[in-house]
Amino acid sequence: MFGGQVAAPINSPHLRRSGSRAVVSDLGAELGNGVENSYVHPLELNGSKNASIPLVTAAIVPSPTLLWRFKVLLFLLWGFICGKTGWQSVMRMSADLRDLFLYEAFLYYNPLLLVTTMVWLWGINLWVFSGSNINYAKIFDLDQNHLTHREIWKCATWMTIVVPTSMTAYLYLYSNGEVSLAASQPVLLYFAVVMLLIFPFDIFYFSSRYYLLRALWRIVLPFQAITFPDFFLADILTSMAKVFSDIERSVCRMVHRQVATIAWFEADSVCGSHSVAIPLVLVLPYLFRFFQCLRQYRDIGERSALLNALKYSTAVPVIFLSALKYHVLPESWTNFYRPLWLLSSVLNSLYSFYWDVARDWDFSFARMFKFNKSHLYSHLLHGRTWVYFWVIGSNLILRCTWTYKLSAHLRNNYLTVFTIAALEIFRRFQWIFFRVENEWNKINSRPNMQVSMNDPSDDEVKLLSSSAGGYNV
Repeated sequence: MFGGQVAAPINSPHLRRSGSRAVVSDLGAELGNGVENSYVHPLELNGSKNASIPLVTAAIVPSPTLLWRFKVLLFLLWGFICGKTGWQSVMRMSADLRDLFLYEAFLYYNPLLLVTTMVWLWGINLWVFSGSNINYAKIFDLDQNHLTHREIWKCATWMTIVVPTSMTAYLYLYSNGEVSLAASQPVLLYFAVVMLLIFPFDIFYFSSRYYLLRALWRIVLPFQAITFPDFFLADILTSMAKVFSDIERSVCRMVHRQVATIAWFEADSVCGSHSVAIPLVLVLPYLFRFFQCLRQYRDIGERSALLNALKYSTAVPVIFLSALKYHVLPESWTNFYRPLWLLSSVLNSLYSFYWDVARDWDFSFARMFKFNKSHLYSHLLHGRTWVYFWVIGSNLILRCTWTYKLSAHLRNNYLTVFTIAALEIFRRFQWIFFRVENEWNKINSRPNMQVSMNDPSDDEVKLLSSSAGGYNV
């Protein structure tokens, strides 16, 4: 566990005869271990009491296991302190304001908690890919400095620490009457997140941050050939539509200085639950994917791209028909718009489920969950029939509940909405495994073609690659 002693060889010139003085010498250079400031301990040799062997003592370094346990202990202690402080702060509030401000605090922090969950699960995806010999770096066109699963988990750990700490500070300060300081907590957190993403200097995974921002830019403005990473990230964004909607409402209240107040509670408030901005933000990820599919059809002329675009267009009626509840008469909603909303929800869920199973996935299980080294997870998951039933069944159920989070009129219980949004992220986490494996199988099945430097341009090469792969995400 700790650094031990290194003995000099018997024929070392540093050994002295019996009765000679102890000699302190630098053995680090001769032994080649780089140890500095070494010192000598006497040691009996071959039963001679006066014989001594100089020893080099390495620096005492805690073992990685001990350090890991210490970090886990600190993490659990931090979680206990945050939980206890937050609970005491909530109980200190008056009963009539407690639920209201819990709802508001949850609005500010639940988007970042869901993003943190997504980062943790993405790290698990990368861990499985690296263990099952799926070259995800080649699939996503990553450079040598791309983040590994360990670095992803390190980022997720810091997010897990920072976000709940800020939420605890918000509750504690407000319950103790420091309203202005409490209102500054979510503002500072959101500002820090934005600055961290756009910070222009080469620190904190600059190349990875640049890769993410560049991919987001291509998703918003699809003026170039669509690549697999563009499709892939845009699909993940559709699962986080609720996250973007809550971020919009949070930023709206920050801009209008309604944090830690009840001004937003009015129905006609620009930042209230009846705001027209809610459905507009919810629909944006689906519009991005819709236009990507149209761009793909324009570039390569595949009919499946139009069918894929139709799939994303079915989410639009679900979102806007739900929002109409707050802007039409109750009789009109019950007799006309509500049946239409139910019909559009069923159509969207079933169409999306069909596309997941028939187009996005490949259930060959040739590589997925088959690790290079013997592993318990590989034994439990690789080639097991129950995995088929679990993935298909859970995907169908979560596709149906997915419409709940897209429907503004069903958002009265924020804990229920948060749970369903988290389950949708888990569904996407499962989807990633089989979608990436399917893409890897396509890459390996393509014929090896040598392309010279004078051959088609980069955009044309991307189009040829897209056509061969059939990116039906």
